[in-house]
Amino acid sequence: MAHSIFDLFKIGVGPSSSHTVGPMVAGNRFVATLQSKELLIHTTRVRIDLYGSLALTGKGHATDTACIVGLMSQAPNTVDPDNIAKYITHVKNHGELILGGKRNIDFNIDNDLRLNLNEFLPQHANGMRICAFDIHNNAILTRRYFSVGGGFIVEESEIGKQQSQQVDLAYAYDSARELLSHCEQQNMSISQIMLANEKRLGRDNITADIMQIWQVMEGCIARGIKTGGVLPGSLKLKRRAKQMHQHLLDNEGCKTVDSIDWLNLFAMATNEENAAGGRVVTAPTNGAAGVIPAVLAWYLKFHSEDDEQAIVDFMATSAAIGLLYHRNASISAAEVGCQGEIGVACSMAAAGLAAVMGGTPLQVENAAEIGMEHNLGLTCDPIDGLVQVPCIERNTMGAVKAINAVKLALQNDGSHHVHLDEVIETMHQTGLDMMSKYKETSLGGLAINVVAC
Repeated sequence: MAHSIFDLFKIGVGPSSSHTVGPMVAGNRFVATLQSKELLIHTTRVRIDLYGSLALTGKGHATDTACIVGLMSQAPNTVDPDNIAKYITHVKNHGELILGGKRNIDFNIDNDLRLNLNEFLPQHANGMRICAFDIHNNAILTRRYFSVGGGFIVEESEIGKQQSQQVDLAYAYDSARELLSHCEQQNMSISQIMLANEKRLGRDNITADIMQIWQVMEGCIARGIKTGGVLPGSLKLKRRAKQMHQHLLDNEGCKTVDSIDWLNLFAMATNEENAAGGRVVTAPTNGAAGVIPAVLAWYLKFHSEDDEQAIVDFMATSAAIGLLYHRNASISAAEVGCQGEIGVACSMAAAGLAAVMGGTPLQVENAAEIGMEHNLGLTCDPIDGLVQVPCIERNTMGAVKAINAVKLALQNDGSHHVHLDEVIETMHQTGLDMMSKYKETSLGGLAINVVAC
C-alpha cells in the first residue's frame, strides 16, 4: 500500500505509467527473482504474455518495448530514454537480449512477446505473465504481475495482502474525514500532517527530494516547450507546445493572452514530452502527468512569493489527497477510466493549489472534491492506443478545472454538501460499472469513431 509522497510521484519514462513504467518494473522484479533463486544462469529463453488492456493498447503505449527493456534490468527512473530505441533495434536485429544486463538469451519478439487480445485475467485489466525456460525448454520460473496504475506492480501472490500491511505513521488516515480530524486536533495543515508521516517513514531529506521531483517536472516542461516536430506513432500528431510558446512571447501584453494560456502551455508541453517517451514524473500517472506540474508552474509564475516552501506544501498536500484515491478507489484508467487519471490529478492539483493559496484544510478538501466531482464518468478511449488524442489536450482541461475548483472553494468557508470521501467512493463505483470498452482498450468512444490514420 502507498503511504508516501514518493510513492505517487515517481520519476520514469513515457508514455504510460501503467503500460510502460509498470511492465518495466515487472521485468526488473522477474530478473531479481531469477537471481535470488540462482536461475539466471540456467535461463536460455523468456516468454512474455500480455492480457487485457496491456495487450489491446500495448503497442501504442510501448508496453512491448518496456517489457524487453525491463528484462535487461533497465529501470524507469534511470534508463536513458534516448537509448531505448537502440536496445530494441539490437533485439530485433540479433534475436537476443541481455537478460539482467548479464546473460545473452534468445528472444524473438514475434514469438516470445504475445498479445492475448481477447483474454482478461480476473484480478485486474492490466495483467501479464513472464516465464523463463532452460535449455531443454522446461519452464523454470513463472510469475504473474498486475500493473495497477501509477507504475505500481502487484505480483499475484501479493493480491489481498496490500491492504493488511501496517505501517507506523505519525498520523495514519484512511479517509478524508480522518485526515481533517488530524488537522483539527493537531492544529496542523494537510501538508504538515503529510510531512510528519514522511519523517516517521525515515526520509531525512524531504525538501531536497521534493525539489528533485519538481526539477524533473520543470525539465519536462522545458523540453516540451523547445521541441517541435511530430510525435511518434500512427497519428503523426504535430507537437504544438513550441508554437504555443512562441505565440505567447509574440503577443505578450495583448488582451487576447492571459495566464490560462500559460497553464495550457505547461500541460501541453509535459504530455507531448510524455507521448514522445521522454523523462516524466507520474503525477499520479503518466497519462495525467501534465496537470499537477502545469498548475504548480502557473502558481509559481503568477502568484508565488516563496517558491521552495510553496512547492513542498503543494506537493505534500496533493499527495495526501492522491493517496486516498489509491487506497480507496483506483488510479488506473484500465480499471476505472480516465476519471482515475485526469480526474485524480485534477483533484490532487486543486488540493495543492488551495493549500498554497491560503486555504484551510476544509477548503482544501472542498477543492479536491470539486475537482473530482466534475470529472466523474470520464472515459479512457485513446485513438489507436496512443497516449496522444484525447490525452494531451485532456491534461490542459484537467488543469483548468483544478484552478476553477480552487476559486470556488476559496469563495466559501469550507462547508459543502458533498464530501470528498463520498466522491471517491462514487468514482470507484462508476469505474466498476463502466463498460470495459471505455477503459483503456481502444475498443470504444473516440478510438473507434475517429479514423486513426
